[in-house]
Amino acid sequence: MSKFYYNDEQESYDAIVVGTGISGGWAAKELCEKGLKTLVLERGRMVNHITDYPTANKDLWDFPNNGELSPEQLKRQEKQNRTGYTIKAPHHFWFVDDIEHPYNETKRFDWIRGYHVGGRSLMWGRHSYRWSDIDFEANKKEGVAIDWPVRYKDIAPWYDKVESYIGVSGELLNLPQLPDGQFEPMMELNCVEQHVREKVSDNFDGRVVTAGRVAHINSDKKFDGLNRSSCKFRNRCVRGCPFGAYFSSNSSTLPAAERTGNMTLRPDSIVHEIMYDSNTKKATGVKVIDRVTKETYEFKAKVIFLCASAIASTSILMQSKSDRFPNGMGNDSGELGHNIMDHHFKTGARGKMDGFDDKYYKGRKPNGIYIPRFRNLGGDSNMKDFTRGYGYQGGAGRGDYEDAAAELSHGKAFKDAILKPGGWTMNMLAFGEILPYHDNKMTLDYDKVDQWGLPTVTFDAEIKENELNMRKDMQEQAATMLEKSGVRDIEIYDDEYALGLGIHEMGTARMGKNPKTSVVNANNQLHSVKNVYVTDGSFMTSASCVNPSLTYMAFTARAVDHAAKELKKGSI
Repeated sequence: MSKFYYNDEQESYDAIVVGTGISGGWAAKELCEKGLKTLVLERGRMVNHITDYPTANKDLWDFPNNGELSPEQLKRQEKQNRTGYTIKAPHHFWFVDDIEHPYNETKRFDWIRGYHVGGRSLMWGRHSYRWSDIDFEANKKEGVAIDWPVRYKDIAPWYDKVESYIGVSGELLNLPQLPDGQFEPMMELNCVEQHVREKVSDNFDGRVVTAGRVAHINSDKKFDGLNRSSCKFRNRCVRGCPFGAYFSSNSSTLPAAERTGNMTLRPDSIVHEIMYDSNTKKATGVKVIDRVTKETYEFKAKVIFLCASAIASTSILMQSKSDRFPNGMGNDSGELGHNIMDHHFKTGARGKMDGFDDKYYKGRKPNGIYIPRFRNLGGDSNMKDFTRGYGYQGGAGRGDYEDAAAELSHGKAFKDAILKPGGWTMNMLAFGEILPYHDNKMTLDYDKVDQWGLPTVTFDAEIKENELNMRKDMQEQAATMLEKSGVRDIEIYDDEYALGLGIHEMGTARMGKNPKTSVVNANNQLHSVKNVYVTDGSFMTSASCVNPSLTYMAFTARAVDHAAKELKKGSI
């Protein structure tokens, strides 16, 4: 990816895409493949596939301090480090400097970001699950927020398209709450995970232990001639995969867009406003600040795709003020910035498993188990204390020599101990749905600006009684399933969680049928500005309990198809 624009030679395009992550990469690919000259704008630096993954082939001992950052480094990424796992020496450079990129918290909000070409598609967890009509219909059936204007049948063909392109490994289960897809071979469970799978099946009706459905190639299939190969089981995914084995914008969608000859990619380009023509009632383009030089530019296009992330895209809309939109573009409903959702997690149970000390595994599988939702699906599964549901990720593994090293400092006993693997442990980590509460919101603070003179985001959001009650059940059911599987020394845990920590922020420009209660329509268009599409997490009307990226990609491909047809008809 090497085609950049840095001067005045061209300022008008068929399409502009803001952002290069999961959604932006797909928008770029689909627009370019449909023949539209497309400008792709990324606020962060350039990252080329393979050559710009500096730690992909390093071992932990190649890093000082066993891969831990110094206190000085941590001070610059204190909020990014709230996860406890994102900020380590092998990959901390993907995550933003909190001092350079500040935000504000009325209530704690963990905004975990990566500003570079590819965005969080380089660091994502890769779990890829379809929604079902149970998810799309929940708001309407329960009288929560507003109804989705789409159903599973509308999105199913686009799930097919996306899965077939990115490569998702998984198992066919025939579950109504988790539709099957176009799968690569499932990643095998290890012996303890397989044992737990069998015991859960024996003891619990309607509960299934399977492998996580992850966007990893797990076969010899060739994917679109992009030199992507199968997973090598190194489990260094967060550093950037030089094999292209897991899906990212850098290894897949952006190269596909570039080879059409229709893409112009411009990194270091901070979009802060969409321009509007009150006569045509259309957007005309975007205003940009160069991240490095701070020079300003304007680029024009017939159609604009906002794919900068739920918070960033909504921030751009909020800053896009005019006589027509005094409170932000598309904000006739007053819902812009409201209804922030995430997936609450960091709770579950873990313990030790005996009886498998003669077994080990080969490789570092970048995936574990998945237990699909089994609550509030009807009948005995319905709960009185909370609505919606949750699933579990997690898995089993063997310890290493660390326990021995803590007890034995020298001698033959120590040397013998470090040659033997530790015991087996099993963990079930729950991920639950958060309801769309109107008062969970983001606003802009124009008194606290960043180094580019732009307003900073303030968060005011929290989980409520429904989620707190759900967390109790998450812990209890994990412990019960582990106990029935023969796990001992079971520990229930509920670690600190604040909204955002799941890194699945959603809902700030929700989709709906009525312009009075929503921001975008069923095609991801702003109700009031038909040539602006929003296809990242902003448009989500509810959250489900499954990882959302596959749904973003499917809706993005669908929205581009709609936009191309509307452009051809002259409707936008």
